Amino acid sequence: MNKTFSQACENNKQPILQIIETVFLKSTTVWEIGSGTGQHACYFAHHLPHLTWQPTDKKENIEGINCRIKEVRLTNLCNCKALNVTDEQWPSQSIDTLFTANTLHIMHWPEVKCFFSNLANYLNDQAIICIYGPFKYNGCYTSDSNKQFDLWLKTRDPQSGIRDIEAIEELAKTAKLSIKNDFSMPANNRLLVFQK
Repeated sequence: MNKTFSQACENNKQPILQIIETVFLKSTTVWEIGSGTGQHACYFAHHLPHLTWQPTDKKENIEGINCRIKEVRLTNLCNCKALNVTDEQWPSQSIDTLFTANTLHIMHWPEVKCFFSNLANYLNDQAIICIYGPFKYNGCYTSDSNKQFDLWLKTRDPQSGIRDIEAIEELAKTAKLSIKNDFSMPANNRLLVFQK
């Protein structure tokens, strides 16, 4: 099985780690939504040994992710579980900490809504959520490169695209989440930290 590779993951993993190693200091288990290539899961689990990292993704991506996980042999890194945010039943009873990177602009808007409505069902009180990716503010892009990226996304899939931070915050409220931090990241991305 060939593993897929993301250069973006290689570029952003260290800046993300610098923040989540503090944000997740008291966490014990982190659920990752949309683990993609598995690069983040392997890197973060290695550098955050106090955490159990639980990757998840759509069924078609599981084999490649688990191939990478098997290679790194980390006792705090679980095999990837199949999870689509639109699933009525998630493979978890409760979630204390959740991480997702570069997913909300790939999902269709109804899927983004499902993501937050399901969080309302599975998040424990005081749960921490970290969402990494590009966002618009007051309807405006934070850079020309993000504008071009959004056009490329919509050409590929008209229902995808960079989301408005205000719309995300409104959905977060429906899951009883409030934004605690909005970190500026390299390549015109953000790392949003919410807490229930």
